Order: sequence, then C-alpha cells, then structure tokens
Amino acid sequence: MRELGLNGLVRGKGVRTTVQDRNAARAPDLLDRDFTAAAPNRRWVADFTYVRTWAGFAYVSFVIDCYSRAIVGWHAATTKTTPLVTTALRMGLWRRDRAGHPAPDGLIHHSDAGSQFTSVSFAETLALEGIAASIGSIGDAYDNALAESTIGLFKNEAIRDGSPFRTGPLRTIDDVEWVTAGWVDWYNARRLHSTIGDVPPDEFETAYYAGHETPHHPVLAPA
Repeated sequence: MRELGLNGLVRGKGVRTTVQDRNAARAPDLLDRDFTAAAPNRRWVADFTYVRTWAGFAYVSFVIDCYSRAIVGWHAATTKTTPLVTTALRMGLWRRDRAGHPAPDGLIHHSDAGSQFTSVSFAETLALEGIAASIGSIGDAYDNALAESTIGLFKNEAIRDGSPFRTGPLRTIDDVEWVTAGWVDWYNARRLHSTIGDVPPDEFETAYYAGHETPHHPVLAPA
C-alpha cells in the first residue's frame, strides 16, 4: 500500500449504542464464536450502529446469514429501541419467504447482550417465529465478530465522506436509508467476499440451492 500511495481508512471514536443489564436473565451463547453454517437460514447474527446526520443520530440494524454473509434484513430508525432490531429481523424473514426459501424452525439468532435484544418483547418475537435466541457475553466484541465486521464495512464503504454510495451530506434519516439500501444491494449482489470464495453472497446462495434442488437421477447399469 505504501508503494502504491494508498492509505487505509481509520474509524473514528465509537458511540455507545447498547446498554447491557448485567442482572437480566438472557439466552445462552449457542455459537461460541463459530460464525459458520452448513446452509442458509441456519444461523443469523445481528447488531446495529449509529450514523451522524444533520438532524441528529440515526441507527441502522442489520441481520446477517452466517452461511453466505448475506445481509438478509436491515432497518434504520431515529431511536435505538427494540423495534429497531425487531423490524430488521422481520424484514429478513419476509425476504426469505418471498425468495421461496423460508427460515425453518430452529434458526439461531445471535446478538450481543444489548437491552434491545434481551427485552421481553424481542424474546417473544423469536419464540413466535420458532427462532432460538443466542446472546454473547457482555463487553466482548469477539462474541459477535461477524456482525461487528459487517458493520465496520458499512461505515467505511457506505457512510464515510467520499463514499460512492453518497450523493451529498447525510441530512436526515431519509438520506441514511437511501445510502444503506444502495450499499446492501451492492454488498449482496456484487461485492466479492474472500470467506466464501471471492463471490457475492447472492451468487454463493444460488449455487447452494441449485445443487440441493436439482433432481438427482441415478445412473442405472445396463441390463
């Protein structure tokens, strides 16, 4: 990079987005830092981040599939309450249904120990959808590393000054939603990911379903 005159992007000081209740009962960690999956819709990870706008903070929540790294759901809001993360989850479920690959019972939803994810309301949503809750330990980003790294890409590739997804300043949440939608579409359909063989998530999942949905006709030996 030095020889080519390139510099890496440096992330600014973070803003605290979640407040954990250390005394609240919460779900166990079902992933144990293993962010892989044998197929789509087996393990999803979730988190959210803040974005500064002229009108104040906006918050963007993401849900990511561990198999393909695809962002299956996202949502932006001006408050960091439980509906911020619930709406992203419901978008993911709706998009999978619409694509003809609904999430089965037993899907694991993994997050940090933020109050939004440990709330009674969110737990009820997971239970009604047949989703198993999984929550990492308090204060350890490695327990939700895949979601953390995806959010890091979002901040550096979509939100930073000079981002190709921006056409100007982020004045309101409407600008954040527009930028996020464009970035998620590119991230899923065209961005190459080294962890899945340098192909986009959509292509990786298409290959999976093609291999598992093609009828198998055994070759019969001649009589």
